[in-house]
Amino acid sequence: MTESADIAPIRAAVRALCADFPGAYWRELDRERGYPEKFVAALTKAGFLAALIPEEYGGSGLTMTAAAAIMEEIHASGCNGAACHAQMYTMGTVLRHGSAEQKARYLPAIARGELRLQAFGVTEPTSGSDTLGLRTTAVRDGDTYVINGQKIWTSRAEHSDLMLLLARTTPREQATSRTAGLTVFLVDMRAVEGLTVRPIRTMMNHATTEVFFENMRVPADTVVGVAGEGFRYILSGMNAERILIGAECIGDAKWFIEKAAHYAGERVVFGRPIGQNQGVQFPIARAYIGMRAAELMVREAAALFEAGLDCGAEANMAKHLAAEASWAAADMCVQTHGGFGFAEEFDIERKFRETRLYTVAPVSTNLILSYIAEHVLGLPRSY
Repeated sequence: MTESADIAPIRAAVRALCADFPGAYWRELDRERGYPEKFVAALTKAGFLAALIPEEYGGSGLTMTAAAAIMEEIHASGCNGAACHAQMYTMGTVLRHGSAEQKARYLPAIARGELRLQAFGVTEPTSGSDTLGLRTTAVRDGDTYVINGQKIWTSRAEHSDLMLLLARTTPREQATSRTAGLTVFLVDMRAVEGLTVRPIRTMMNHATTEVFFENMRVPADTVVGVAGEGFRYILSGMNAERILIGAECIGDAKWFIEKAAHYAGERVVFGRPIGQNQGVQFPIARAYIGMRAAELMVREAAALFEAGLDCGAEANMAKHLAAEASWAAADMCVQTHGGFGFAEEFDIERKFRETRLYTVAPVSTNLILSYIAEHVLGLPRSY
């Protein structure tokens, strides 16, 4: 599966932008656990973060294939799109299910970079991947909702103006179906009280947080779509999330493979390049084969998505294969470099930590396997 000719200039433009943010930039941020403000601003100015916002709202109006190419090139260049990737896919919930007023009010400002919608409040400490078991509640009180609860692993909350928040508006035992009773809110975090954000320090610089809601009031018009149908709305955005993160993993894998192949060709031990040894060659070649297979799956999922076809299975398989391929390539790259693979200046250990995340989040390997077993293979539901 080959890309159309119009994708090549996009890839070149992303590579050119990323050249201004070399390894030293990311290493300094990693040491300080800093947020890449300049990088995010540059992506925004170039229109890359507005790739999936239609032109009528000031966005670039690009396809999912183009958006995936953007994220892939960011990572293939040694940068990290996790600092802002949610801005690409969270706005899809607003675009598909928001009111005309919400879209007109927020999407142009997001496209211009005046507002950031990068926080996605779904996961909770007690429910984890069991989204239907979340406990954050939103109770209607006149023309407002009162929200109480907690979210965890809400990345970029400290650097976002808006949050897409999923809360229960109907008690689970009173809901008309297993998936009913959850509502999506588009919360302006700058304009509310009772909201507390606490950063969580992790092994990678991911700007993730836990968020607490204590009698936080939001206007009723912050509801996206119809109250009680929010679970369906966020599911529609998760395919985009999986495809884009799969593309990031492909970019990581390409970076690791290129780094390892270059080093293996130049590093001389016992009078010969280490890449001349099959024990070094074969792992690099195996990582390349795995990356290419995953890349094709990501491209197929993206093509189905932009055609408006069901791509749940393909998006999940793409994310799974790409995450596995990037992690295998990372492990291979460290092994190829030996001790130098652990040295900060080579950037490998940083990228190694960053790419490890994606076999766990935003959806774990086991949940993907369960999805494929049930929805593709017709096996009994396991959870």
